[in-house]
Amino acid sequence: MRFRILGGRVLAGDRLEPAELALDGGRIVEVPSAGARCLDATGLLVLPGLVDIHGDAHERALQPRPGIGFPAPLALRDTAAQLLAAGITTAYLGVTLSWEPGLRSLEAWRALMAALDGLRPRLAPDLRIHLRFEADNLDALEDALADIAAGRVHLVGFNDHTPPILARMGDARQVAKYAGRAGLSPEEYRTLVGRVATRRGEVSEARRRLAAAAAAAGLPMLSHDDATPEDRALYRALGARICEFPMSEAVAEEARAHGEAVVMGAPNVVRGGSHLGWASAAPLAERGLVTVLASDYHWPSMLEAAFAMAARGTLGLPAAWALVSANPAAALGLEDRGALLPGRRGDVVVVDPEGPSVVATFCAGRLAHLGGEGVARLG
Repeated sequence: MRFRILGGRVLAGDRLEPAELALDGGRIVEVPSAGARCLDATGLLVLPGLVDIHGDAHERALQPRPGIGFPAPLALRDTAAQLLAAGITTAYLGVTLSWEPGLRSLEAWRALMAALDGLRPRLAPDLRIHLRFEADNLDALEDALADIAAGRVHLVGFNDHTPPILARMGDARQVAKYAGRAGLSPEEYRTLVGRVATRRGEVSEARRRLAAAAAAAGLPMLSHDDATPEDRALYRALGARICEFPMSEAVAEEARAHGEAVVMGAPNVVRGGSHLGWASAAPLAERGLVTVLASDYHWPSMLEAAFAMAARGTLGLPAAWALVSANPAAALGLEDRGALLPGRRGDVVVVDPEGPSVVATFCAGRLAHLGGEGVARLG
């Protein structure tokens, strides 16, 4: 498909300037093609599509209430529509492969992967898999290794939530929350956690095998919820060059000292702080300690966070937009997106800055989403 986006301010490098953007054959081109359809972007911003390194809001499409599940194909179609409306053109779905039954189980993993295999050619956004492997999920290790080797995984994340879960087993409210997600009674859940804890000594070797498989496949790796600089050093030694959701400023500083990308949640910026009481992302981003913002659990927060960062006055919109597009693309090794340059993928989001709101989303040069305002602008 061929398009010309006219009259808007285009993000070119570190500046927003009036320009025309042309799309042809799925790419950005220098010279508009004859017969291209036109989108009038007067008064709007023309920006690179959002690249989400970690988003797990698809879980709500799979299980909107505890114990109430929907088929994976339906959930993925709903997820794709939500992503497009949020301006996200590349999404690494954060799929947790846990020892817990239910939403994050091996069975759920297999169902989602199969559904994505079948649906991917018909879905506009580039949907990829961020495998969030729980350290103690030893029974699922062979499945994970096989899927990595088969090219079904695009990013490997090292999760280790078992220690904090063990620490909360004395809190009846927390146990009820975890048990509800897993579809178990509190007593059954406590028994399961105890059984998992007995194999803790096998975690290190499993983690090494996972890292070796990811390295052999050329996949980027990240560590999640690093509590100390020592944690970051451990995962760095395994090949994880991305630090996701550091629990303290010291961890972020240590990662940046080694030239690593540091990821925090866009909802943290939009809400004014972490919902868990951890470090606040906005001031760390302004100091260069946070380089990537991810949707985490709320797709619309990525776009909103970029404008919120610009409104704080320290970063202009081009620098703020890099946190949600160019920087995650670079961290993931995606050299074909994140900037509006000739030859790059035609991943573009047209935004009304007064909202801010998405007027149109193009994925690989295809008009994939058009809001109500955009209909009147399309010629």
